[in-house]
Amino acid sequence: MPSAIVNAKEFAYETLKSDILNLKMIPDTKISEKLMSDLLQVSRTPIREAFLKLAQEELLTIIPQSGTFVSLINLDRAEEVRFVREIIESKIVGLCCDNLIDETIFNLEVNLKMQEKLLSNEVGNQGVQKFLELDEDFHKALFVGSGKERTWKMIQDMAGHLYRFRLLRLTDIKVFDWDVLIDHHKEIFEAIREKDKRKAETLMSEHLRLMLSEKDILMQEYPHYFKR
Repeated sequence: MPSAIVNAKEFAYETLKSDILNLKMIPDTKISEKLMSDLLQVSRTPIREAFLKLAQEELLTIIPQSGTFVSLINLDRAEEVRFVREIIESKIVGLCCDNLIDETIFNLEVNLKMQEKLLSNEVGNQGVQKFLELDEDFHKALFVGSGKERTWKMIQDMAGHLYRFRLLRLTDIKVFDWDVLIDHHKEIFEAIREKDKRKAETLMSEHLRLMLSEKDILMQEYPHYFKR
């Protein structure tokens, strides 16, 4: 397959997925191949293929005779991914304790400093997105440090509904205090550095149970974003 076609497919898919995950495309918004083709300046074939792939990931809903819509945030799907993450990541931190290397410590320390620096500045919408990226990078570093990077990718492929909920939650400052997340990350980091496996596992489980807190408040504030 010519590289130009491959690049167009990847560009269309990555751009649309990013816009959906970062809520630039509001849930339940109707979109079309023609509209996206015009906006992204690519032919309709890579757009169509991107639509199908995003539908498989449950980020788009294709309704015959009606159209293609950005999927509503499904809290059942989000909870399922949160559950998977809790089970797996509580074991991941244990592996980090058993196989701790300097590179893992360094990566986590740098990440925490970047989180604190971001929080010390006035945060707008881009700051919210950056904070969530840093949060994700903190967790990814644990998978990488324990030699389970493919497992992280597998989780990310199914995490679209949870990601959008978390971004919405972080955006609503009235609902959530970012300091709570950073404090949790610091406690997990210290437990790993001390190689306290049981403590690290317990802290990670408690941390990941926060992911869907305040869901009732957010559903009241953004009812049109959620699947009922």
